[in-house]
Amino acid sequence: MSSPLEQAADLLGRTRSALFITGAGISAASGVPTYRGIGGLYGDRLTEEGVEIEEVLSGPMFQRRPELTWKYIHQIEQACRGARFNPAHAALAHLERHLDRCWVLTQNVDGFHRDAGSRNVIDIHGDLHRILCAACPHEERVADYAALSPCPRCPRCGAVLRPDVVLFGEMLPPEKLALLHKELARGFDVVVSIGTSSLFPYITQPVTLAATEGWGTLEINPDETSISRLVKVRLAMPAVEALTAILARIAAGTK
Repeated sequence: MSSPLEQAADLLGRTRSALFITGAGISAASGVPTYRGIGGLYGDRLTEEGVEIEEVLSGPMFQRRPELTWKYIHQIEQACRGARFNPAHAALAHLERHLDRCWVLTQNVDGFHRDAGSRNVIDIHGDLHRILCAACPHEERVADYAALSPCPRCPRCGAVLRPDVVLFGEMLPPEKLALLHKELARGFDVVVSIGTSSLFPYITQPVTLAATEGWGTLEINPDETSISRLVKVRLAMPAVEALTAILARIAAGTK
């Protein structure tokens, strides 16, 4: 009987359309810390103001005290500054170039998928490097926040700027949800979940749909999640290790 790694390589080697769903685990090898959990910036601690980090990074807090929300956005950005995409991101960009149709649905806001060359990306939580005005159409793209003030203001209208990310308590972008639903309606040969704990309905739904419709399903995650029992193939491996091994087996099989 073939190993899960061989099954995964066979699955992706034969597919012509794929949806890859990615979470924090795919960027872990880039040195991007989470704000909670092992290696997180805040762990189980409260912020200096004595409140949960999720409350500080919420839409309601940004409306009331944007300078406080920006304080912790700056901390998170500085902790990630200088990080780059890793071989796992590059592997998905490589697969996109060789598939008839390929999409990445990511929860990450680091922009690494596009940096690595993926073009069809639904960054459902936004992009930390895109800065928007809260009051006018002004927007800009920045490599990092080194030149931004503690609570930056719009050069056009003077309103507070914000990163183009979904804060806690805010709605997901309707146009991105509509694009996801449109592509799911077209169907995929395979849906692959990579490095996500699969806690949100819009992350688990594509895998559940794939299992119901009989599409191929693959999970790459060292830890078991809510979708682990649904997938046909599961690799209990980190993203970089798994995807580089899969690509090597696909390449060997096409020679």
